[in-house]
Amino acid sequence: MLSSKAMLDGNGEESPYFQGWKEYEKNAYDDVKNPTGIIQMGLAENQGSNIYLFIILSLDLLKTWIEKNQDATRLTNNGESVFRDLALFQDYHGLPAFKNVLAEFMAQIRGNKVSFDPRKLVLMAGATAASETLMFCIAEHGDAFLLPTPYYPGYDRDLKWRTGVELVPIHCLSSNGFKVTKFALEEAYQQAKKLSLKGVLITNPSNTLGTTMSHVELDDHFYCGQEDPLNK
Repeated sequence: MLSSKAMLDGNGEESPYFQGWKEYEKNAYDDVKNPTGIIQMGLAENQGSNIYLFIILSLDLLKTWIEKNQDATRLTNNGESVFRDLALFQDYHGLPAFKNVLAEFMAQIRGNKVSFDPRKLVLMAGATAASETLMFCIAEHGDAFLLPTPYYPGYDRDLKWRTGVELVPIHCLSSNGFKVTKFALEEAYQQAKKLSLKGVLITNPSNTLGTTMSHVELDDHFYCGQEDPLNK
């Protein structure tokens, strides 16, 4: 017998994530052969979304780096095997050496205008694991988060399935470029008042649109958190 969580529709083939994938495969867009087809914008495999653009652009850089650093692919350092060091249990928060390099890199790409303490970084295997862990850390079963639309359909599975939290959509309109307005934010908050509201989730750049939020939109989010009991 499977558990009730395993039997939920949102965790597998019936989730919006996989339904969108199936519809796309049946009627994929092609600018010549099928110009009225479906454009793939909602799944993790979408290579057009800005949220994954860094990974895609990094592939060529990674390939070049590996060609110049053959020790990395052989799990050696200056000819000495480092397999034992990598294979055994590591710090649960991530390899300290890697966190140090990552903190330096994040500061570098921001023009060294900010700094990061590697001791406060927690490394995880992908955004899905990090997002779900965050839900477990700050929310209880039945708590809710506001989330601007359109959003990555996998969130309904990744964030809700095991944690039991609820996602309340902030309905954004194409007429204004899907901007998050104060009216939409307040309307969603009013709808979620019957739930224990924990906060507002922001994907920036947007997945699926690839757009970034303006200062006004971010200010409205923080204003909501100050005026309403989201920050308690």
